[in-house]
Amino acid sequence: MNIRETVVEFMREKAYKPMSIYELASGVGISKDEFDMFQDVIIEMEKDGEVIRNRADYYGVPEKMGLVVGKLQGHQKGYGFVIPEINEPDVFIPISSMNGAMHSDKVICKVTREEQGGKRREGEIIRILQRGSKTVIGTYEDSKNFGFVVPDDKRIYQDIFIPKSDRNGAKTGQIVIAEITTWPDKRRNPEGRIKEILGDKGDKGIDILTIIKKHGLPEEFPPKVEKFAEGILNEIPEEEYSRREDIRNLRMVTIDGEDAKDLDDAVSIEKLSNGNYRLGVHIADVSHYVREKNPLDKEALKRGTSVYLIDRVIPMLPKKLSNGICSLNPKVDRLALTCFMEIDRSGKVLDSKIAETVIKTSERMTYTDVTKILKDKDEELIKRYDYLYEDFKAMEDLCNILHKKRMGRGAIDFEFEESKIILNDKGKPIDIKPYEREIANRIIEEFMLVCNETIAEHIFWANLPFVYRIHEDPDEEKLSIFNEFVHNLGYAVKWTNDIHPKSLQEVIEKVKGKKEETVVSTLLLRSMKQAKYSPECVGHFGLAARYYCHFTSPIRRYPDLIIHRIIKEYINGQIDESRNSRLTKEVEYASKQSSDMERIAQDAEREVDDLKKAEYMADRIGQVYEGIISSVTSFGIFVELPNTIEGLVHISNMEDDYYVFDEKHLCLIGEKTKNMYRLGDEVKIKVTKVDIDFREIYFDLYDEEEENTKGKEIGESKVYPIISVDEFEQESTLNLSENMD
Repeated sequence: MNIRETVVEFMREKAYKPMSIYELASGVGISKDEFDMFQDVIIEMEKDGEVIRNRADYYGVPEKMGLVVGKLQGHQKGYGFVIPEINEPDVFIPISSMNGAMHSDKVICKVTREEQGGKRREGEIIRILQRGSKTVIGTYEDSKNFGFVVPDDKRIYQDIFIPKSDRNGAKTGQIVIAEITTWPDKRRNPEGRIKEILGDKGDKGIDILTIIKKHGLPEEFPPKVEKFAEGILNEIPEEEYSRREDIRNLRMVTIDGEDAKDLDDAVSIEKLSNGNYRLGVHIADVSHYVREKNPLDKEALKRGTSVYLIDRVIPMLPKKLSNGICSLNPKVDRLALTCFMEIDRSGKVLDSKIAETVIKTSERMTYTDVTKILKDKDEELIKRYDYLYEDFKAMEDLCNILHKKRMGRGAIDFEFEESKIILNDKGKPIDIKPYEREIANRIIEEFMLVCNETIAEHIFWANLPFVYRIHEDPDEEKLSIFNEFVHNLGYAVKWTNDIHPKSLQEVIEKVKGKKEETVVSTLLLRSMKQAKYSPECVGHFGLAARYYCHFTSPIRRYPDLIIHRIIKEYINGQIDESRNSRLTKEVEYASKQSSDMERIAQDAEREVDDLKKAEYMADRIGQVYEGIISSVTSFGIFVELPNTIEGLVHISNMEDDYYVFDEKHLCLIGEKTKNMYRLGDEVKIKVTKVDIDFREIYFDLYDEEEENTKGKEIGESKVYPIISVDEFEQESTLNLSENMD
């Protein structure tokens, strides 16, 4: 345990009272010789908000001093919420108590009122520890004596004042990046200067470019990184053939989407004479080219992950590697890290072997074609790939065996519809449809899951530093709400102090195919924590797996890359005590960095999706659709359409009655009519308005008879500014579109 952890643990003891730095040093056993170093550590901890120093120069942890350290989540109306770093309720910050803090700042707030009588905790910002961003993206507006930037992110509610001398050629209506030069206070807006002009609003691609810039995502690789990548040979060095296991004669295929270019996993299968299966998962050996601390490695760690934004990819590695020498393209020699597993008819992995290999994939298959072969029995494709047909059938059998085993142990399998957004050549959305999860997709999913588990278990028992993929147990309070909700629907959860995923999986199974399926799944997912990377192996709740990691995508995820490096050193006997110590620090940093960058990538991907969904519906004002109520709030109901698009019916537009929110049963009830709108109910809606800037879509409930009677014209209904369902919940929840693995 390091000094920071020791200090925090000491301060959190019940008997602890604020101490001077000398008393604290004595309490944690610091010698005179170590005192100067200890003082430096405490100063750093104070800067980071881990400890607080009061006016008497006594130290304590924030929670014992009525203080909360967390990230500020702003709101367009000027108030905000502090999301604590430790697991406790959010703190509402009125506009008068923001004290110059802006959205995404790391702050310390003083709690002025605890949660009571249905009102949430309230507080005041007393210190800004770290600014979230020094730049703001928005639209420039010019006036006679000065200009200002209207932030694109509506959670930054103040415009940025721009002196005339700092506008740097910006014109009204242009999308710009403003660098903040003076931070706001109670009476003054922030000031800044125009750092970069991105283009005119409406230019092709400017919308997605704005989101890329807003999230600080890189657009190009530094010249040093590109130059290093170009220097990599396209041919495999001769010595690699001699020192690796040569399995180029083994039949294997890649199975990916039609438009995938970074092919990092291939699979092979053999039926053994004893009836078992020998599954081979062959992963591109990216770590052979991306060596520790070389320019490619440093840039990959900085990026953490590839980011997929509908019509473009921001890759973790340059194309020379991701689409070239590392991509498992068909019928060419490639370096791989292979995991062979012998799996019996019950899905149990009896034996496994990890090896550095040279491979040559037989075919580049697509999910579509493999599904046509297995599901549709497409004769033309079966004939074309006749030498692989038996392999595909064996893969289907093994996939079903593995899935049955996973379900049997209690893994929770959410079957949410994910959407595929199709753009034309001008970047305009022309179609949005559910993404189909067919047998071919499931084959790859199951094979990658069992491989990731096998690798994680293998390294866990080798007792090496490692990056695990973990999913902690759900929040008890949220689970309690979920339990009450499903109980009211007539479903029972086997409730114990130590909830097992199998209990929750049984509920998911019971609602499958029923109208409440989406609602129950959504509410359960919101009860769960976010999956993340960690050097500690604490298991994966959603998968009901004791050991889990990400091994199968080193082209696009840094955790996979670093664990490849560790595995190769391990199987080659290269990890001594000194290396073990260095790796411990490296995996700790990589876990946090990868988790942070994954969250940024998810936010950017979701924002691009929301933008294009809003654009798509903007051309469909007045159209009528059937949908399902996906969320109920005090201000209205959110309705999800079959194409996964979600919009709000504001309570003020439900004109047939006065509706009251029943939080316990998650429904709106009419006072006079007793009409009830519940989660999962099917409703018919009309699209009434779309606000593209806010990514918001508005619906009205549609009644054909009433519509004919009133002769109501399209777009006449009132629309009120609202907050999104994410903001309403004020929770850091798992993305509904994110696979929990």
